[in-house]
Formats: sequence, structure tokens, C-alpha cells
Amino acid sequence: MKRYILDDVLTLALKRKKMAFISGPRQVGKTTLAKEMQKQYSESKYLNWDESEFRKIWTKSPNKIKEKFELEKIDQTRLLILDEIHKSKNWKQKLKGLYDELNEDLQIIVTGSARLNIFKKGGDSLLGRYLLFRLHPFSYGELLNAPKVTPEVWKSNLFEKKSTIKNEREILERLYKYSGFPEPYLAASDKILKIWRRGRNEKIVREDLRDLSRLPELSRIEMLTSLLPEKVGSPLSVQSLREDLEVAHDTVTRWLNYLNQLYYFFELKPWTKQVARTIKKEGKIYLYDWTNIETDGPRFENFIASHLLKACHFWTDTGEGDFNLHYLRNKEKQEIDFLMVKDKKPWLMIECKWSDTQIEYKKIEKFQNYFNCPFVQVVYSPNIWRLTENQLVCSADRLLGQLP
Repeated sequence: MKRYILDDVLTLALKRKKMAFISGPRQVGKTTLAKEMQKQYSESKYLNWDESEFRKIWTKSPNKIKEKFELEKIDQTRLLILDEIHKSKNWKQKLKGLYDELNEDLQIIVTGSARLNIFKKGGDSLLGRYLLFRLHPFSYGELLNAPKVTPEVWKSNLFEKKSTIKNEREILERLYKYSGFPEPYLAASDKILKIWRRGRNEKIVREDLRDLSRLPELSRIEMLTSLLPEKVGSPLSVQSLREDLEVAHDTVTRWLNYLNQLYYFFELKPWTKQVARTIKKEGKIYLYDWTNIETDGPRFENFIASHLLKACHFWTDTGEGDFNLHYLRNKEKQEIDFLMVKDKKPWLMIECKWSDTQIEYKKIEKFQNYFNCPFVQVVYSPNIWRLTENQLVCSADRLLGQLP
């Protein structure tokens, strides 16, 4: 299927002589997307860091790639796909040299299962030469092939009783059960999901983490990944993890940072501006593969968080605004699960409930006194839509149906 960022990668980056960086979790479909783009070009080349010949040449002299793989300047534009080169030392500096020499006649896509926009200080910056696109797993709106709408239209449509959004409950339930990663979702098999999940976790720890960090304590980090599903949806206590793993606080923090860089989980920070007595430090974590979570309440919250983050990343990467996802929590332990922020201003508050359609009005109004933005309570149950002033209760399919 055509992935949701394909057209934007072409029009916003490649056709404007910018490199396209496509990053995202392992097995989310980055390579498949890049190869799909090859159909847009009469000539293209795909080079993978795991290929020994390419790795040898890239390590010694990237400029020789032009000769070895016949990338000489010609009359028509070519596409070059470089997969997982972030595993190479000084890859940014080498890529800069290659781009500066060939960018007039060669369009470049760089894909990777680690965050590609982390740059060290120094002369190897690629700023101004690339655009970053973050590829996420399938979402409900993407599987529906819903027409893309602007953020403001999406929010406005939520609060309109009449809706043109399709209600494909089977797709929503399949996505919730088997995750948004292409292989387990398309297979729709409990056995394949378990096999795939075990293999993916092993590859992240045993291959990607090893290449990124050279850490020797891989078995301990596997223990850490087994503990994280229980921490989803609550402020993360590094001290608690440290005690469980019997290692130093700084060690757990470093391991978490590596897993975050490798898209094993993402962290939401509390929104502290304009709110009195807020918690300022503790973040909440969510997994890119929500099927690791057994309990429905936390899994559903993770399910919604993944969809909202995907929308924020897509809208930001494609120039709709600067969107971020946070949560709200004060020192009285009153909490709202999500706050979508646009251009550093609160934009929409969202609470997740598995089946409860009753709004906690006192809590919501307390937070709404600080913000001039509406509130949505989303439930997994179908056929729910109830609006009272700027407070809406609706089913998940309604909230997610027009998100990218």
C-alpha cells in the first residue's frame, strides 16, 4: 500500500534538491517505502550498510561510490538510497561530501532505525541539506486511506455531529490487536505476532543497540525492555528500574536514552507552562508496539498516544506547524493523558477511557481554566459521540479516522 508520507517526501525534499532522511522503528516499512520511490525514477540504486562491498568502500572513501556503483553525472536525475548508514562512524561528514559533489544530478534518501537528526557539534552538520520525515506504523486513518486534512479541519470535524468518516470497526480492532507494524498486522495471526515480536526485540537489543553503543550488558537491557510495558502510562521512575535491575541510576538513564534513540519507546514530557503546581520532571513512556502491553486500559492509552504522536510528527515534518505531544499532571495527582500543543500553545486536551463515558467535570474545568482549548474524552466503545460546550466524548474511530 502507498504509505502516507510518500508524496511529501517527493515534493518537499527530493524535487527541491534536498536529501530525505526517513527514520522510524525497525520493521516499520522504511526500506519498502524507499524502494517504492524507485518507481518514480528511470534509474536508481539501493545500497545497504549490511552489504559488505558497500560497507568497505563507504568506510574507506565514499567518493569512490560514484565510480564503483556508476553514479557518474548523466542527463537525467537518479535516485540513491542509503540504508542504515548511521551505523558508520562519521557518516554525516562523509554524506555531506557526497551530497555536495553530486546533488545536482543525484537525489538521495537516507533511511535508518535510529534518530537521524541528532547532530554533534562540529563541521559535519548537514543542516540545510536535508528534510527529516519520521515514519510510523500503520494508523487507523492510513489504513482507511482517508483523505488528508489540515490539523484545523481535523479538530473542527471532531466537534461536528455529522461526519463523513468511515467506521470500519474490524480494521480498528485488528490494528489494536496486532499492532501497526506491517508484518503482524497483515498476517493477523497470534502466532506470527509472537514470533515477530520476539525477533524484533532481539534485533533491537542484539544488533541495533550493539552497533550504536558497543554496550556489553545486553542481557540486562533485555531485562529492561521486559519491564517497560508495565510502566506505560505512568510517570517513569528511573529509581524503581534501577532497583529492579540492580545497576546505577546513570546506567539506567543511559540505557533508556539508547532505546529511545532506537525507537523502542517514546517519552512524553509534562506541559508546565501556565499551570500552577505541575510536575516538571517525570515523563511518561509509550511503546511503538502496543501489543507488548497486556492490560486493555494502558494498551488503549498507548494506542491513542501512538496515533497522536504520528499526527504531530507528520504535521510538523510537512510544514503544518510545530506540533508536540505532552501530558498534564499537577501535584494533587490530577492528570489529563494528552495535550496537543501547536506552535507552543495548548491546542487540544485528550483523555483516554476504555469504556467510561462520564467526564470528571471538576478536574477538566480546573485544567481548562488555564487553557483556551477544547477537551476530548476518547473511549474504545463504538458509536459514542456526545458534545457539551467544548467537552466531547467520542469513540476512537471518530477521533482517529482522519488522522494521518
